[in-house]
Amino acid sequence: MENNVYKVYEDEIQLLEEEIKLLAEKYDDLKQESTFYSDEEILTSIKLFQKEFQGESKGECPSDLKAQLESLEREMSFLMKFTGIHFTSHSKKTLEKNENRTVQKHRLSGNCHSLPFQLEFQLLETQNKENVSAVITDFNIRMESEEYSDLSKFVSSTEKHGNLLLFFRSLSSYAEWYEHRRCTFLHFKAKYPDIVALPEGQLGDYMILRNPKLPGFELMIVWKIHIDEEGRTTPVLDLLTKVPEQVLERKMAPFENAPTCFRSMLLLFGIETAIENLIKVAGLEKSIPALLTRGSNFKSSFN
Repeated sequence: MENNVYKVYEDEIQLLEEEIKLLAEKYDDLKQESTFYSDEEILTSIKLFQKEFQGESKGECPSDLKAQLESLEREMSFLMKFTGIHFTSHSKKTLEKNENRTVQKHRLSGNCHSLPFQLEFQLLETQNKENVSAVITDFNIRMESEEYSDLSKFVSSTEKHGNLLLFFRSLSSYAEWYEHRRCTFLHFKAKYPDIVALPEGQLGDYMILRNPKLPGFELMIVWKIHIDEEGRTTPVLDLLTKVPEQVLERKMAPFENAPTCFRSMLLLFGIETAIENLIKVAGLEKSIPALLTRGSNFKSSFN
């Protein structure tokens, strides 16, 4: 009994020590950042802020400021819905500062639709008499990209070139297709639970169609999302078939042409309609040959 009590106390002490360590590190960061500004600069900034605030408060009533704030919130909400990007935290640390050069380390985390991400980079700002320039260095992206080879390659290329704008623009497009695929799979799974199977769950990149009347017969719809090093995103769908020997012996249909026919239907009807038509006929034993025959006709007319 006493050992358990001591164990609880030891755990609490360890948690407190870790919290103290984090607070000490944060204090050191703030202390280091404040050393880049002299007392005179700090006082000047405070006076300037007070002057600007007093000037604005004389010319604008609280209702005007509230209206501006609400307008900014609406714009921010629109941008988050439009891009799917939502930031959850941001921190920065000044590493160097003088008259002509400032180096800051930034850390960002958030979600783009259902994809979480973490960014870390240094922002180098240089200033001369003519202009001000900013360069991103030490760009590091952390996200679950190991399972998706195309996304992993894009992340590595973006880190190398330090293109922050390209990353967010392309991530928004990729995550939109990723979310669309997830919702599409869930929709068909809920609508046709006896036919549709998702072996890897809603986040997988393929779905399987089974016909209860034809044991061993499967149609696999594979839906990849390709993103190249320049950030261009393209959905790529294909069909794979698994046909038992007894079905082949009955010569029900030209199954070797099924993938080509499916791609033709994608071009003619679009993703959702092509998949739903395939699901409907996959559930009917007598309709499978008709589907593939029609798909062959579609292919001929399309070409």
